[in-house]
Amino acid sequence: MDYKKLQNGSDIRGVAMEGVTGEDVNLSNETAGNIALAFAAWLADRSQKDEKALRICVGRDSRLSGESLSVAVTSAIADMGACVFDAGLATTPAMFMSTVMPGYDMDGAIMITASHLPFNRNGMKFFTTDGGLDKEDISDILALAEKADEIRPNNKEENRRISESDLMEAYASYLRGLITRSLDDRADCLKDMHIVVDAGNGTSGFFATEVLAPLGADISGSQYLEPDGNFPNHAPNPEDAEAMKAICHAVDESKADLGIIFDTDGDRASAVAPGGIAIARNEIIALAAALKAKENPGGIVVTDSITSDELTEFLEKKLGLKHFRYRRGYRNVIKKAKELCETGRNAFLAIETSGHAAYAENYFLDDGAYLAVQAVISAARLKAKGADIMSLIKDLKSPAESLEIRYKIRREDYASYAAGILEDMEKWADETEGLELVKPNYEGVRVNYALEGYTGWFLFRKSLHDPVMPLNIESTKTGGIEKVLDLISAFMQNYKDVEK
Repeated sequence: MDYKKLQNGSDIRGVAMEGVTGEDVNLSNETAGNIALAFAAWLADRSQKDEKALRICVGRDSRLSGESLSVAVTSAIADMGACVFDAGLATTPAMFMSTVMPGYDMDGAIMITASHLPFNRNGMKFFTTDGGLDKEDISDILALAEKADEIRPNNKEENRRISESDLMEAYASYLRGLITRSLDDRADCLKDMHIVVDAGNGTSGFFATEVLAPLGADISGSQYLEPDGNFPNHAPNPEDAEAMKAICHAVDESKADLGIIFDTDGDRASAVAPGGIAIARNEIIALAAALKAKENPGGIVVTDSITSDELTEFLEKKLGLKHFRYRRGYRNVIKKAKELCETGRNAFLAIETSGHAAYAENYFLDDGAYLAVQAVISAARLKAKGADIMSLIKDLKSPAESLEIRYKIRREDYASYAAGILEDMEKWADETEGLELVKPNYEGVRVNYALEGYTGWFLFRKSLHDPVMPLNIESTKTGGIEKVLDLISAFMQNYKDVEK
């Protein structure tokens, strides 16, 4: 078993069950158990504690393979002598909160999830009190997992300590407290709100039933709240077009004040305004920033690389903030925001267009429910004034056109080959009339264009994990994408091992 192939940045992802032709299982119960052993050993070394002194929480999303993987993981850790708390069905943010919430105080946590990927996939995310692990940490853990036989105790712990945890009840209580304290400490503070939740059959249905409803909210029209690892209704992904169409329709049909849609494991969310107006991608970034702009004058919003120029204009000219456009990957965005804060700059928000939103005030945890709570609080206040959530981002403009093309690289050495293409493109753009390199730029090649009266930008970059080069293009006027794409297509003809 080559454990390194399971690494996906700062996460572990693999095929956990049969069912898709050509996709063989590589994240078996045994493999997951070995990785759990490695995490316990890594955590003991990092915390300078004996394995038997460790407290580790384990949770899972609704995937069909989750329960058996959870049994393997908890058993492996218990065999080491550590105290294991089984949270059962949970969200990823709740697993981190188990390390910081009073009464829990875990040394570490493992979430068994593969986010929005298909039913046959699964994976693992890891947390300490410092937050999610970085990709270097994952590499170290997987290297240890390959030596699992050396780590595994010769004599398994006779008094295995595995107990069930009420973590999700405590987490829901924590979220309710955030809302009530912001809305005059009234137990029925949401009695005038109608909020529709779409959990995509993941594990965030509790947000409707355990957070909103107990505070008096009308949650009628909410859908797909029951966990179901077959994901029978739509992909559990706020970026999925059909998923957004479903929640927008539900909000419009219900005449609701607000809609919230989550991914499978609850670390991402997007919103819907009255009338079924989607607030996603650039809009969710604008909303997340607007919700906290007054508390953070002049603060920095760190985003991924594919955000629009219109978003920059909104953040800087309308909200008085600063936009730091960085790289794809939610851990990259969070890490950069933390670095900026360490230098004394107020990077109060790290957020991807995918809906990963991490506020500095909330441990820099990408928590869809925390973002949803902020939206709910604001929507309630606005409704009392006769307005709605859309009023916060009414000045955000949108490009006339946007397009993403994913070029496939047909070479084994795809990473170095892609790097060469980007180096050539930078020289080409610098020498081509109508094109202007954007500097500074932290990922790929970003170019502003002005061609025959059409203006906009494009970004060409390497995928973080796959033999793919995504190209994102936007235009301020209809027809601009066609103009610049003609230029780019002519440039790409030089590379025979790349195809659309």
